[in-house]
Order: sequence, then C-alpha cells, then structure tokens
Amino acid sequence: MPEDPAAAPRLHRAARIDDAIHEFRERWARRRGHLPTVIPYTGYGSVTRIRVLGRVLLAKPPRPGSRRARLWRRREESVRGWRSFTSVPVGDVDVTIEVEGIVRTVKADRGGVVDTSVDVELEPGWHTITMHTPGSDAVEAPVFIVAPGVEHGIVCDIDDTVMVTALPRPFLAFWNTFVLDEHARTPTPGMAVFLERLTASNPGIPVVYLSTGAWNVAPTLSRFLSRNLYPRGPLLLTDWGPTPDRFFRSGPEHKKTNLRRLAEEFPAISWVLIGDDGQHDEAIYGEFAREHPGHVAAVAIRQLSPSEAVLAGGRSKPDHATPDIPWLYAPDGAGLSAQLDDLIAP
Repeated sequence: MPEDPAAAPRLHRAARIDDAIHEFRERWARRRGHLPTVIPYTGYGSVTRIRVLGRVLLAKPPRPGSRRARLWRRREESVRGWRSFTSVPVGDVDVTIEVEGIVRTVKADRGGVVDTSVDVELEPGWHTITMHTPGSDAVEAPVFIVAPGVEHGIVCDIDDTVMVTALPRPFLAFWNTFVLDEHARTPTPGMAVFLERLTASNPGIPVVYLSTGAWNVAPTLSRFLSRNLYPRGPLLLTDWGPTPDRFFRSGPEHKKTNLRRLAEEFPAISWVLIGDDGQHDEAIYGEFAREHPGHVAAVAIRQLSPSEAVLAGGRSKPDHATPDIPWLYAPDGAGLSAQLDDLIAP
C-alpha cells in the first residue's frame, strides 16, 4: 500500500525511544498520585503580542499543612535542581493561558514545554499572566512588554559569561542540572554591574538571557541572576534529548533560531550581543550580524582565562567580517563596560 504523503513524518529512532521512556515514567508517576502542574517562566513581548513560556511536569501534591504545601503555589520553587531533572514532563496536555481577559488554550510539546504567542494589547513594563492545566490551580508568570520607542536591547549568554563554571564543556550540562544550590555558582566579576549600567542608561531596554542550558534549571538560574543583582529578564533555554529528526538537539541552532526570532519580533531594535570566546558565541553572533546588520549595535565578548579556555575546549576563531559593528573584548564586565560606555548612550 503506497505511503500517504500527508502522513506525519516518522520520528527519529532516538525520539521514539525517548517517547517510550517518558510514557513509562508518566504511567508510573500517575499511579503514585502525581498530577500535571505548570512551571511558569518569564515571558516577553511587544504592546500587541507576547511570548508565553512554561513547562508542564508531573508533581505530587503535598500533605496539607506541610512546609511543601506552603510552597505548592510557588511551583517553580517546589520543583527544582535534580528534582526538576527527574520530574516527568507531560506532553500534549492542555494549558490555559489568561491575560487581560483573554483566554487561550494551547498544548505542551513532547517535552512538556509551552512556547506560544498571544495577541493582546498591554502597556509597556512588567505584567502578570496566569497559566493552569485542567484541575490545577493557576500559577502566575511575569511578562515584560517592550515600549515601541525602545531602540536597543541586550542578549546575554549565561555559562562562562555571567557565571564562571570552570568545568569541561562535556560536564557542563550535568553540573547545571544537578547542582542544587545557586549559591555554589560564581558570578563573573563586574558583569552584573556592566549589564546594570546598560539598563540604567537606557530605560525600558529588554534583557534576554539566551543559553543552551535545559529548561529544567530555569528556576535555579533565575534565582542566581536575582541574587547576584543581574537585571531581570526572560530566559530562553532549550529542552534536552532527541528531536523528531536528530539524536540530540543543537545548542548553536537554538541560539541562532532565537536571535532570528528576536529580529523579527522587534524590527526596530538593535541588540548588544554578549557572550564568551569559548567555542560558539563569536561564530553565532558574527553570522547573525552579517545576516541582520541593522539589528546589532555591538558584540561584547568576555575573554576566558587560559585555564577556562582549556576546560572549554579552546578558544573560537572568530570571523569579524561585520563592517560598522564594533567587537569588544575584555576578561570581565568592568573591561567591557569601559569600552561600551558611550556606544549606546541615549
């Protein structure tokens, strides 16, 4: 019998195995009384459309009166660290989003991730929306709305840029997932002050943290950024595991896709792209700058120390064929700030 051309494409073998494992774990968790719960993430948007982010996991309701019960309404706090990694994501479950009287129901993807856009009119600044699954309490998610007249934005990497990992790259994902306490992470000297000065001199400027880290650690990373006084902003992370067409998802492709999306969502904004010289950021930012020169104000690269470069697998070999776009290099935030002081002054 000839194959139906309209049939859905066959999943990669690794994805089929991954789905089978998730199905087994989901049945096991549900038998133990675990229920779908939404972990809300920070979203962003314009005055006419927002990007809503979150994840659906199976979690066991706490005993009434227990300490965990007091944290139950703060789902991002009750499912964290290695528990986030071992918690079971729920795919194809309905998630209801409510914002300013608008109600929209979407489905989480295979990994339980909710990443959708909602058309709604909102004033610039911070807002709160709600999300919930059938039968669960609503949880709140912050959303930052960029004002129409804002000219600049910040896209910042995390590992080895705002925090010093000092680990070989093959072990980085493991570390980020299984370290339980954000206090164990070391902020990059001067980087928080650098970002804060940029935001203070450009009111309303959006700050987006773009990383190849897994969504599992979003709550931990958010607390780390807040504790170390980094500007508030959404995290754009990725989901671990195989994709429908390949064994493992591509970190660089994740960054490229989101940079292009930001350029489409905010056509009037030019971005300061901040990263490090350990392997990929320079190449990714350079490619984006050549494709969208009007969307890049500057590229600021934190130079790794010799020992950090060894652990990162060496330094990248950048291609700076980006006329009129300055590239700044320094080992810390203070050095980058000194070079960028007057570049995007209001």
